[in-house]
Amino acid sequence: MDKKFLFVVNDAPYGNERPYNAMRHAMNLVKREGAQVKVFLMADGILCARKGQKTPDGYYNIERMVKSLAKRGKVAT
Repeated sequence: MDKKFLFVVNDAPYGNERPYNAMRHAMNLVKREGAQVKVFLMADGILCARKGQKTPDGYYNIERMVKSLAKRGKVAT
């Protein structure tokens, strides 16, 4: 049975954990058989896909997470 998941990210990539948690959750779901994952970036969330991010100390690089997810799922802005 196929399941569809939509993540709407509207927070900036750094400053809180919401974008990171959304990407992490989406990356794990996309590995599952029959899962269709889409991520929609809006408002400050579009900065998650910005090229050449300088990641603050102690944070994951959200740009790399978006790239990895885009290869397996769908990312839209």
